[in-house]
Amino acid sequence: MFNSLSEKLEAAFKNLKGEARINELNIANTIKDIRRALLDADVNFKIAKDFTDKVKEKAIGEKVITAVSPGQLMVKIVQDELTELMGGREADFHISGNPAIILIAGLQGSGKTTFSGKLANYLTTKKGKSVLLVAADVYRPAAIDQLTVLSQQIGVDIYAERDSQQPVDIARNALQYARANNKNVVIIDTAGRLAVDEVMMTEVAQLKQALQPTEILFVVDSMTGQDAVNTAKAFNDRLDFSGVVLTKLDGDTRGGAALTISYTVNKPIKFVSSGEKMDTLEVFYPDRMAQRILGMGDITSLVEKAQAQFSEAEAKKLEKKIRKNQFDFQDFMDQLQQIKKMGNLKDLMGMIPGMGKAMKNIDINDDAFTGIEAIIQSMTPEERSNPDLLNPSRKNRLAKGCGKDIQEINAFMKQFEQMKQTMKMMNNMPAGGFPGMRGMRK
Repeated sequence: MFNSLSEKLEAAFKNLKGEARINELNIANTIKDIRRALLDADVNFKIAKDFTDKVKEKAIGEKVITAVSPGQLMVKIVQDELTELMGGREADFHISGNPAIILIAGLQGSGKTTFSGKLANYLTTKKGKSVLLVAADVYRPAAIDQLTVLSQQIGVDIYAERDSQQPVDIARNALQYARANNKNVVIIDTAGRLAVDEVMMTEVAQLKQALQPTEILFVVDSMTGQDAVNTAKAFNDRLDFSGVVLTKLDGDTRGGAALTISYTVNKPIKFVSSGEKMDTLEVFYPDRMAQRILGMGDITSLVEKAQAQFSEAEAKKLEKKIRKNQFDFQDFMDQLQQIKKMGNLKDLMGMIPGMGKAMKNIDINDDAFTGIEAIIQSMTPEERSNPDLLNPSRKNRLAKGCGKDIQEINAFMKQFEQMKQTMKMMNNMPAGGFPGMRGMRK
């Protein structure tokens, strides 16, 4: 999402020249380039100016230590200011109450209904809550159907009244249903409009007054840039919501909304979302987002994603097999499945420091492992557990079974053997010290 902004900021830092201190003279062009980069990212001019003024104020007179270049020092200052601009720290998400009531608001097309499903999935799988989805959008014909499909997909109950045109009554009845069926959390998907209007505002305000929700989340399509910020301000003036959700972060957007919405409405961004898959919802961390923008990656989030998929017991079992040089095709297949569950492959690579720029023009298909999986799935259980069984005759059978030619089969076998040899070299490492194994807990 921030590729263009990241490149322009990187260029601005490279142009910074200095000696022992940063002063107005050697910082002038860099500050100008940073402001221009923010404006190009659809950041409001006043906010961009305030931001660069703060950066300049902090930078001037800073002593550049021997091990740090002026450009590196400026990166640190900009990182700190970006973090503050986006909220400073992770915001609390309140799900207390009997049940906790979460009201979802926003314009039509912002991704409210999809987010409602993602949030229900997050609270069910990550927080162990019993969730009820409520279809309170009585205007969009497909809204109830969409929420029903999502609820079935994630295994969560839904409350809907297809013949009712009264959102407040539907929500009240849903609360009674939730209490009777021991639901911890109620998520209410409200109606949106193509633009902010009085009818919409009144309806959402009535829902707020009637339900007294624990959280009111305003869903913003991040691809709409500064318009999203203006819409959020109009909603907040009337609704006083508790937090913002940014959707469609995987789109081709300049990022102005993500950078400035929290600053403008003085409300935290609580979640960010990308894609249509139900597990692509993340808690928003301003410091981590600032690191991504500046091309530093996000190792913390990458490790957390890995920890969610790999248990300590599984890691120890795999380490033991590797130490005995018993890593086989089934183990490899299992690891591929776990990696795929972590999310979009290109996004994962972008979390590795320095990889974001390298991956810019490289298209990694989420089906990149399909060919390898087809080869392994064409093997018998014995062949998967004992790679040495694969003689030329068996390889020919594999090639026919998975639709590959024999050269592709041989290339894969060679790569697998090279990977095993690399693992074998680590056999003399201390127990518990295999890379990636330490600290893996669910």
